[in-house]
Amino acid sequence: MTHEPDPRRWKALAVSLTAGFMGLLDVSIVNVALPSMQSGLHASSGGIRWVVSGYALAFGLVLVTGGRLGDAFGRRNMFLSALAAFVVTSALAGAAPNETTLVLARLAQGIAAGMLTPQNTGLIQDLFRGAERGRAFGMFGAVVGISTAVGPILGGAIIAVFGAEDGWRWVFYVNVPIGVLAFALALRLLPRSEKKQLKIRSEIDFVGIVLLAVAVLGVLLPVVESDDDGLARLWWLFPIALVFGVAFIRWEHSVSRRGRTPLLDTRLFTGTPGYATGAAVGALYFCGFAGIWLVFAMFFQQGLGYSPLQSGLSVTPFALGSAVSAAVAGRLVPRFGRRLTVTGLGMVALGLLLVALLAELVPPASSGWAFALPLLFAGVGGGMVISPNTTLTLECVPVRMAGVAGGALQTGQRIGTAIGTAVLASVFGAVVGTGSAYPVALTVALSCAAVLTCGALALAVAELRARRHRASVEEREAREAHSSAADVQRG
Repeated sequence: MTHEPDPRRWKALAVSLTAGFMGLLDVSIVNVALPSMQSGLHASSGGIRWVVSGYALAFGLVLVTGGRLGDAFGRRNMFLSALAAFVVTSALAGAAPNETTLVLARLAQGIAAGMLTPQNTGLIQDLFRGAERGRAFGMFGAVVGISTAVGPILGGAIIAVFGAEDGWRWVFYVNVPIGVLAFALALRLLPRSEKKQLKIRSEIDFVGIVLLAVAVLGVLLPVVESDDDGLARLWWLFPIALVFGVAFIRWEHSVSRRGRTPLLDTRLFTGTPGYATGAAVGALYFCGFAGIWLVFAMFFQQGLGYSPLQSGLSVTPFALGSAVSAAVAGRLVPRFGRRLTVTGLGMVALGLLLVALLAELVPPASSGWAFALPLLFAGVGGGMVISPNTTLTLECVPVRMAGVAGGALQTGQRIGTAIGTAVLASVFGAVVGTGSAYPVALTVALSCAAVLTCGALALAVAELRARRHRASVEEREAREAHSSAADVQRG
């Protein structure tokens, strides 16, 4: 069967990526608004961290399920439904009168964003073929990286325009007009797809969803509550998380053997070259990368008295470097492959360590300028990580498993974001709580982020070596096959 390309495919991609950008942006845009949010609502430190971590967790837990529903009901229908829900929950978050309402609205907003994001990868699979698909995935990967990096800047600018008292509300309200416009354009541009008959019992793995949710919550909850002695009070959740994690894997194997559709097809990790390592690289990198924005916001605003806009502008070099290099790196993947991510991870780790060192050496008043070049260097590296890693991780995935593969990859990144943000913020708060100066806390937190990034680097190096080994074996087998064919002809 031949596939005629949709003449509006690039416009449709632009609309879907705009909506996806909003959902991903809301992971980091609230970081600079947290101090004013906490002050305005008289919120606790643990509760205010759930504004970030709860969103990322809810986002990550429904990604694969969202992909399943997109397969069943059609990408267009799920995209429009999720986008409408995201707009409504954004308005509810902006209007929240207290901490509890805000956290609940953010959880609902995270679910809507998690349902929305996998439709992007599904639409790319549906609309593009061959080299165009690689370019489209490169653009999606760039959106993932850039949205996280520019969030603090946009958040600071919004608060500067609307004021410190209620400006944080407009961080959420701004999604409403953009979302309404994207909804109108999506109605016109997104292709209609054939709706399939949904078989709830066989296509939606409810048991898998519950097992995974308990496992992740068992790890996350003690970390999020660490400032309130959560590790001592809730340590028993870690062994429970381990038990449920093992049960989840065993259940997914069982679901696959019975011919049903699992939440996470384990064959992706055992039978697809490079997928398991690529997914692990993404998850571990996001643990270190996504958490630094909240740490920087606390350092600049609480430690140095910066305004939210000044705080956001202080990390602009990272965002600029990431934006430029992501656009370029997406086109260089066919030529340089995994070497791009290895180089990028090394640059991010080195840049973060340089900032950690400078935090101890330069006067606090000069920190913003002193950090500029190392952050630019790290940002250029960051742009070389996410987009190429997305493309390389998905390149060997069979088409029939492309939707769940994209959802699983994003799930790891979102859970990494939730855990990384909680861990680095807790480390920063714990150091400050001992009476140490804010620069010391920043040094310790960024050093932890660099260690996590180095873990991702080690995995990427291992994958690079594995790729070279596979290429060597394939080349040798091709030579042997050619030699055998020549011998037959001579015989």
